[in-house]
Amino acid sequence: MKQILIMIMICISTNLFSQTLQQNKEIEKRKSITIGILQGGGSLIGIDLEFLLTDRFGFQVGGGLIGYGAGLNYHFKPSIRSSFISLQYWNQGIGRSFAQNAVGPNFVFRGKKWFTAQLGFGIPLETGPVMPDDYIQPPFMLLYSIGVYVPFY
Repeated sequence: MKQILIMIMICISTNLFSQTLQQNKEIEKRKSITIGILQGGGSLIGIDLEFLLTDRFGFQVGGGLIGYGAGLNYHFKPSIRSSFISLQYWNQGIGRSFAQNAVGPNFVFRGKKWFTAQLGFGIPLETGPVMPDDYIQPPFMLLYSIGVYVPFY
């Protein structure tokens, strides 16, 4: 009788386990590389690398053809593929080719697959030796870029 009861319990438990839905969760990509025009702190051609620190907050750093930059990002959705707002620092030029640097907020649009574009404004911090002596720095300037992004693990 014990053996029959044990066999019935085993059959019931295996049937119960077979009814559960087992899902293999895809690992969420938490890093992204962006390549484009005026990426990497306003470089002519640049690259940005972003890391998600939490589900919505990220940090990015980049550089390119005579320039570099960094930013703190807040994503609207908990994904690296979502659009975000960013507080960014742009440094255009290095050494004797230094033109200007700026800090300011930007809105960064990210398409579902690969397209990215950003628009914002920056407050100029200083000008460099490349700028003409009679150049009058405006109180704020337009910051923009366009490119391609690729998420990865």
